[in-house]
Amino acid sequence: MRVTFLGTGAAGGVPLYGCDCPACTRARAVVDFRRLPCTALVEAGDTRILLDAGLTDLTERFPPGSLSAIVLTHFHPDHVQGLFHLRWGIGKNIPVYGPPDSEGCADLYKNHGLLEFRRLTKFEPVTIGSLKLTPLPLIHSKATFGYAIEETDGQRFAYLTDTAGLPPRTEAFLKSWRPASLALDCSYPPQSDSPRNHNDLALALTIAETLAPAKVWLTHISHELDAWLQKNSNDLPPAVHVAHDGQVVSLADHVAHT
Repeated sequence: MRVTFLGTGAAGGVPLYGCDCPACTRARAVVDFRRLPCTALVEAGDTRILLDAGLTDLTERFPPGSLSAIVLTHFHPDHVQGLFHLRWGIGKNIPVYGPPDSEGCADLYKNHGLLEFRRLTKFEPVTIGSLKLTPLPLIHSKATFGYAIEETDGQRFAYLTDTAGLPPRTEAFLKSWRPASLALDCSYPPQSDSPRNHNDLALALTIAETLAPAKVWLTHISHELDAWLQKNSNDLPPAVHVAHDGQVVSLADHVAHT
């Protein structure tokens, strides 16, 4: 199994429109520091699952038949906006799995086109090709799932965005399930107040310490966190890494802590 971080940015992305902070200035000058909407591709053999659909050029990135399914964490626009163009395509339906959100986003349910929406239930796994995904409820302003993803050979990876902390049952599941690696929401630098909707770095590190995987990849990153990291990147624990757009991670290299 391998994961490609296609986008690692918070809703506004990096650079943020109109902002001249050090992180946004750097991202305008060097493309490698830019962050698109938070999206990832998980691959195992012939199975290719897109986690979230915030990228607006999905029709260019993924030719017909190249995706096994799209799996949504939730229906906020920065996680589904790519579907609005994709739905008007021609050809075989594309399964789109997601949490039980009766509103969805705008008219996606009403005018779904070739998108075939399938509602998931928390803690009830679904098998897509050679991958089994277990939906895990998260703490956000809209119905949101993270996913425990397991390949047939036993590799385990968790994808946890958007959230501010973890519900007790989700935390207990992950501690027992023991993912070898995980991608974790970390939108902000350390805050003086308790964060809402998204982890700050302090809360993200607490989650990482509690779950103790071999590797943690921070994602859903804002320009504020990037600016903070320019001065403080050496403060991260050895197992914690900042994901970047286009980064490919082979999970076969990761071994869970015992």
